[in-house]
Parts: sequence; C-alpha cells; structure tokens
Amino acid sequence: MGWSLATVWWIVAAVLVAVELATGSFYLLMLALGAAAAAIAAHLDLGLSAQLLIGALVGAGAVAAWHVKRQRAPAAPLPSENRDVNLDIGETVVVDDWDAQNAGFTHYRGARWSVRYIGPGLPRPGAFVIRRVEANRLLVEPKDR
Repeated sequence: MGWSLATVWWIVAAVLVAVELATGSFYLLMLALGAAAAAIAAHLDLGLSAQLLIGALVGAGAVAAWHVKRQRAPAAPLPSENRDVNLDIGETVVVDDWDAQNAGFTHYRGARWSVRYIGPGLPRPGAFVIRRVEANRLLVEPKDR
C-alpha cells in the first residue's frame, strides 16, 4: 500500500511545523500552510502540478504577507529603553547639580548613580525621568516633558 499525495503533503507540513518548533523561524509555519493547502488540493483530486502551484502560491503568499506585516510593525525598543526588561525606565530621580558635560549624580534605589542628561537644552536641577540605562548610568530627560 502506497501513500497518497495528500498524505505526503500532510507529512511535509508536519515536518515543517516540527522544524519551526526546534528553530523558532516563524517563516516555516507559513511554508507549512502552503503544504497544507497542497494537501487539500490533493484531497480534491487536483493534479500534481496544481498541488505544487497552490502550495507554492499559498506558502509564498503567507511568507510575503508576514514579511510585510513585520516591516510595518514598529521596531521593538532596545532592552536599555524597554520598561518590560528594565523597570527603572520611566521612574523619577532628582538631580541637584550638573557639570559642563551634562552629567551628574543622584541617589536612586539606595545607591549613588551616575546620570547623563539627554533632553533638549541645558539641564537644571530638579526632577527627571529615566529614559535609558547604560551599564551603571541613567540617561534622563526633564520630568515635565
């Protein structure tokens, strides 16, 4: 007993899904959709050429659509700017004195931190919001901004 073309297509789709799970490449899921579409075409008794064409069109179309969607999505913030990664982002600190290089120090979370001003104009003593963390330095902007 031999395998039908539909069975072969379903196995190809399953292998693509398994490889995607091992590698994390979402594009392989889109190709698995193409293999599933080819399997459905085989169930409809379409010829091998039609199965290949349908599988290729659905797979390539899904890959192209996913690629366009990812291009249009806003870029994820860097870990140094992402509050989901670093809970210091968005917190308020008070800086009493700035030097000529727009740097200073603050006490935050029970420790002394180096601070660099990244806002517009010249910094003045007062409250600031942490926008990024680079090593042990806080990059801040004015709170009222």
